[in-house]
Amino acid sequence: MPYDTGAASAEREKTGAERRGPLRPSRLASARSRLSGGMLTGLVQASDLALLAGLLFVKSLNGGLGGATGLLVAASVLVAATLMSFESYQLNARERLYHHLYKVIGAVGGSGLMMLTFATFTAPAAKAANILHIVDWCLTAVGLLCASHLAWFSYIRRLRRQGLLTPNLMIVGATPAAQRLVAMALSNRDVNILGIFDDRGERSPKHIFGVPVLGRTADVKNHRLLPYVDRIVVTVPSGATARIAQLIAELAPCPNAVNLLMDGFGPADEQAAHERLLDMPLAHLSGVRRGLLQGVLKRTIDVVFSIAAIVVLAPALCAIAVAIRLDSPGPVLFKQRRHGYMNEEVLVWKFRSMRTETTDHAAARQVTANDDRVTRVGGFLRRTSLDELPQLWNVIRGEMSLVGPRPHAIGMLTNGAEASKLVETYAHRHRMKPGLTGWAAVNGSRGPVDTPEAVRRRVSLDLEYVERQSVWLDLAIMVRTLPCVLGDTQAVR
Repeated sequence: MPYDTGAASAEREKTGAERRGPLRPSRLASARSRLSGGMLTGLVQASDLALLAGLLFVKSLNGGLGGATGLLVAASVLVAATLMSFESYQLNARERLYHHLYKVIGAVGGSGLMMLTFATFTAPAAKAANILHIVDWCLTAVGLLCASHLAWFSYIRRLRRQGLLTPNLMIVGATPAAQRLVAMALSNRDVNILGIFDDRGERSPKHIFGVPVLGRTADVKNHRLLPYVDRIVVTVPSGATARIAQLIAELAPCPNAVNLLMDGFGPADEQAAHERLLDMPLAHLSGVRRGLLQGVLKRTIDVVFSIAAIVVLAPALCAIAVAIRLDSPGPVLFKQRRHGYMNEEVLVWKFRSMRTETTDHAAARQVTANDDRVTRVGGFLRRTSLDELPQLWNVIRGEMSLVGPRPHAIGMLTNGAEASKLVETYAHRHRMKPGLTGWAAVNGSRGPVDTPEAVRRRVSLDLEYVERQSVWLDLAIMVRTLPCVLGDTQAVR
């Protein structure tokens, strides 16, 4: 029997690397698990402000500021403003560490120099004392901020190596603009390009600078890499308006952000577009944008409320588990793969409500009234939606949210047809994390969607939520959920 030689293993690794290309990391992180550059920027800014405020507080406690308190408060504010004007919070992948630290030293030194000049002319009597206070503050501030930025710089560099910060792109169109985009990405390494799609068939290149051409535009929406993609970049000639419209229509089912990079502009324009890629979409065509603060608040509410609910409901959860085991043989929990954020497959947990031998993991048959698969305890759990409570763990893990479109089983059938094929924009509901409850649930669309009309109504309500989502809307939905669930005796669940 032939055995695996080192040469054969190396050949397989080489083939895999060629298939991935030079701009696809060996380990992909889903769009949900990657960190926001905007969030990290805010954290670095907050840490600088906290250090400067803490420095002033400690020195004031020790009586070390004297008459220079106002000057040093002004210097602290000036340092923060100067660092922002120096773009020290851009987290640029190409910036050298020594260059970054020069900015920090320059911001503190320049601010201190301005305060020294101001003190010399406004308070000559206390000139010597103020100079000592300001110089002492400058030296301490430089040490603190340089140490902080060094730690952040190292942390962010590690995140990039792990693929948790660098955005992932797909390119549609193997055009000269795509070639220049790939060349810049290879040079700067601040984006990952997972693959290219082109509709010219045999005339399409096999790769662009090693980045593989993976298929046609029609293949994008079902491609296995789609859950890992932050945005799809369409590269087309500037005059091809009909082609642009056609590509937008073909990419409409994708939940990912779609951007347009038009060919025909000068190198400076394309370089500027590439520079903005991390912060501002080139020409935003689709995809929901969310503010940093709104995302942080939503996640905070999810975690705090979920942990509190598990603590408060712990006796009820234990009682439900015991009742399920006494009612019918089999496990207490039921797990099922469902679509999450950006079509990512997530394992969703529920209390088991059906007899074990009739469990339907693929949702090939949706629940009907008086369904013989549902147990006695399961019927009560489904009527009261208590079977969904284990999904609080999915919320804590970050796979779900308290409020969002309800997650559907992958390949769920409606009247023999796959539900996701009945509505072109079905996957747009995955632009938000799935939720325990949602806008559709409090507007009467609960339980199975067993007709094409029910699917269309569910998707319509979900997309309305995706467009309108806010913290206040989430709180309103949570308040309305319990009366809707307990007061609805008609919906089959």
